[in-house]
Amino acid sequence: MRYDTIIILGPTASGKTGLAVKLARELGGEIISADSRQVYRGMDIGTGKDLWEYGEVRHHLIDILDPGEDFNVFLFQRLCFAAMEQIRARGRLPVIAGGTGLYLDSVLRGYRMVEVPINKELRAELDLVSSEQLGARLSAAHPHLHNTTDTLERGRLIRAIEIAEYEQAHEPIPLPPFHPLVLGIRIERSVLRQMITSRLKARLESGLIEEVERLHLQGASYEILESYGLEYRFVARFLQGELNRNDLFQKLNSAIHDFAKRQGTWFRKMERQGTSIHWLDGAGDSLAEALNLFRAT
Repeated sequence: MRYDTIIILGPTASGKTGLAVKLARELGGEIISADSRQVYRGMDIGTGKDLWEYGEVRHHLIDILDPGEDFNVFLFQRLCFAAMEQIRARGRLPVIAGGTGLYLDSVLRGYRMVEVPINKELRAELDLVSSEQLGARLSAAHPHLHNTTDTLERGRLIRAIEIAEYEQAHEPIPLPPFHPLVLGIRIERSVLRQMITSRLKARLESGLIEEVERLHLQGASYEILESYGLEYRFVARFLQGELNRNDLFQKLNSAIHDFAKRQGTWFRKMERQGTSIHWLDGAGDSLAEALNLFRAT
């Protein structure tokens, strides 16, 4: 069966956007971002939107929400499939690119999810029990969690229970079938570390701190900014006087390296669970490799 979608994944700073744009130009495609933070307006430098790279290539799921608005794997999955349908209706090829493994996995393995409303009665009930009891209730309702971070904070834990128990009683809408070519960019670890550090220096020099300060002045609380992690968390702490400039760079640089390792762990997990990833040499001609794989069908 001929591929009808291309998915590009890889660790942060590996060049996913550049490859996606080149493939979209070669194959008549449009790009869907699979990034949990690029959906937010004004979060440009810290998320690496690099919109200048897209040129005439149309893109989706970028700049669709204001900071503080809710975005999650359910919304991503729904909007991603909707964008894929719209792109194909124009006779174009969907090219999904990003490093948020949970979002990519939700599309590739077709997580069966339903839109879950707020249940005030349930929340009032759950407010009265301990976090340990909440964890046990979530485990009973959802033994195979996709995202274990839901168990780390009480509010998220309550929401996870709300979702899991609602899903038990409601059948999700079937997802449309598709046949993706999944491409991963692989870069030697020491080289990737250099790329991450160089990119962070460039982002700080091009206004990352000013971007976070502007977002705060426009109404995004420091608590919200910290919830977006990495660049926004550490710069928010710097702006609040909790870190000096040197600590900002050192701690943030270390955190991004750790994040890249976690991405690699997630991608390996996807492979163990049945996703076939064709790994490209990030130091070689990844475009030619990708085109050969796509045209071989």
